[in-house]
Formats: sequence, C-alpha cells, structure tokens
Amino acid sequence: MTATASAPRRARDPRSGIRRGETLAGWVFTLPVIVLLGVFLLVPVLMALWVSVSDWGGRGSPFSGAVNFVGLQNYANVMTGDGLAARDFGISMRNNAWYVLLVVPLQTALSLFLALLVNGAILRGRGFFRTAFYFPSVTASVAITVLWLFLFNPLGVVNAILAVVGIDGPNWFSDPRGIFHVILSGVGLREGPAVLTENGFIAVSWWNWMSGPSVAMSAFIMMAVFTTSGTFMLLFLAALQNIGPEIQEAAMVDGANAWQRFWRVTLPQLRPALFTVLTLGLIGCWQVFEQIYTGTRGTPAKTTLTPAYLSYDASFLDQDWGEGAAIAFILFAIIVLFTLLQRWVLRERPVSRRRARQYELPARPATATPATVAATQVPSPPDPSQAPRGADDRQNGAQR
Repeated sequence: MTATASAPRRARDPRSGIRRGETLAGWVFTLPVIVLLGVFLLVPVLMALWVSVSDWGGRGSPFSGAVNFVGLQNYANVMTGDGLAARDFGISMRNNAWYVLLVVPLQTALSLFLALLVNGAILRGRGFFRTAFYFPSVTASVAITVLWLFLFNPLGVVNAILAVVGIDGPNWFSDPRGIFHVILSGVGLREGPAVLTENGFIAVSWWNWMSGPSVAMSAFIMMAVFTTSGTFMLLFLAALQNIGPEIQEAAMVDGANAWQRFWRVTLPQLRPALFTVLTLGLIGCWQVFEQIYTGTRGTPAKTTLTPAYLSYDASFLDQDWGEGAAIAFILFAIIVLFTLLQRWVLRERPVSRRRARQYELPARPATATPATVAATQVPSPPDPSQAPRGADDRQNGAQR
C-alpha cells in the first residue's frame, strides 16, 4: 500500500473577502455618478462627434438612414475653405487668440499680486479685502456684462473719467479698430506691407492677425481680468499659506532680498497652484460665450466674435450643425494642446550637472593608499594633558 502525499491546502486569507466587499461597495456607491456622466456627458459628446462628420440637418435622429457620413468635410470648410465659414472662423480665432494672450497673463499676475498683498501680516483688514476682491467672481457674468455696457457707454463713467484727464474716450462697443492698428496709424502707418496683406492664415491676412484686439474686445478683456482675479487669488492664497515661515527665514539668513526670496523661494513653491490657475484661465478664455452673447453678439464688424459663439451661431441660427460641431471639437483640441504645452513648460526639471557639482564633496583619489593618506596628513601638536605620567616624572627629576 503506497501513501500518497497531498499538498497542503493554502490557508484562506480572511482579508480577501473584506477587500472584495470594499471593491463591491465602491462600485455600488460610484455607479450612479458613472451612469449620470455616461448618459449626460459621454453619450452627447459621442453624438456630437458623429454630427461633426455627417450632414445631419437638425431634424430627426442623427443616426437615421437619411444622414450620410461626410468625413472631414465640415472641418475643411471652416479651416481650409475660401467661403464665409472659413473667414468667420479665422476672424473668431484671431479675436480669441488675442483675448487669451492678454487675459491669461494679466489675470494670473494680478491674482498673484492680490494674494501676496492680502497674505501679508502688516495689512490691516485682510478679511475685508479678501471679500472685496472675491466679490466680482460670485456675481453672475450676465449681470457684470450689463454693468460693463453701462460703464463703457460713450456717455458712461469710464469716458467721463478719461475726459477729466483730457482724453477723449472712444465709443467702446462700436469701435472695430484694432488697438495696434490705432497705435500704428498714430505714427502714420495705415497700410501694411504686401507680404503681410497678401498672405495669411485661415482666410485672414497676417496684417489683420497683427491688428490686436479691437477696442470693443479690449473692454471684454478688462472685464475678464476684473471678474476672474478674485477666484484665482484664493487659489494662490491657499498655496502661500502652505509655505512654512522657516523657509523664508532661512532665505533671509542667507542674505536674500525680497525679490530673490519671491523668485527663488516662493514662486517655485507655487508651481502646482500656478498650473491650476493657468489651466483654468486657458479653458475659460477659449470658451468665452455668455459675455459675447449678452453684450455684442460678435459686433462691431465681427471683431468680438469667438469660436464658442460662432459654434452656437452656426448650429442654432444657421442650422449648420455639422460645422458647428466641428468648430466645437477644434476648440476642444486647442484647449487640450495648450494644456499639455503649459504642463510641459511647468514640469519639474532635474538639477543640471553644473549646479549639482557645486554641492558635491571633493572625492578622494582612487590611487591613494592608507599609507599615502597618513603621510599627507599634518600631525597635530601633542596635548600636555595627554602625556604619560612617567615621562613627566622623569622630566622633573632631570630638572632637579
């Protein structure tokens, strides 16, 4: 009779059942949110993507047999075509590009300045100033736009203040001139060179690309900086309060002045907050819509037209749903591209070899032997307190 050796049964881990229960509970609690996001976010996005590559006219289901697949035709019409759609898209991109180029740096710099100001211990009434700076951010953008229309009216407060200092204010929301063209015309340059007027990008000449934001768009730029700086101030303020005071004290002990402490110590610690502020600023600036819809609806002369409003105009007013969806996805691609670009710019960079070499200790030569090291060391003078007692007695006896 032979005995068969059986492998010992693996003991069951009691924690495995607990982990399975936690996983199941996690899925149960997150399933409602996943379903809501899928039904009201993911499915509409996929439907809009199909509309952008089809000839759906807005009636019936976009998935019916009467809707045909047209590929990238809608994208080509707004980006490479010679018609009105391509020209309007080029003008909207120019307007929005100048809007982003001016609003994002200005609102970031102003919000950081305000955060440094209200974070200082010497400022009295810091709670009041924090509330006052943040108050425009909690006000509805439609209400702020209506207020801005009154302030920048030809007979409004802004022009009245400019008249006090001797400046004749413009008709803000009716002036289509680009501010850079206005400056150049002041020095006698009213027509651009042929290389700029005869060539362009997206059906807009380079001379018009360089015109800058119009006077009307400049008012919207000031409004955006005014309304968003308070929100970003709170983000910078929270990041500043997480910086320990011992870091600033160590920099002061090393002899760093106020600017060096800000540039070398404070600003690197604010990199995560800076990335958040720039990302939110880019997204908000490329998606500007309600201000244009409430204020000017693209006028004067389409100098306040933006891609977001153009997408709405093409879809809901002109019933060209394919081009409207195509503009929306082009805008989405631009936002993703700029987000990745600024993430690459603000990434953590390794310390260069030249700078790291300053902190390295001198290495001992590889060929040095213990005898060589001992020979190169300078002997220290003998300590009398460490001398042998017998030697002291013999020295005293010899003196006697």
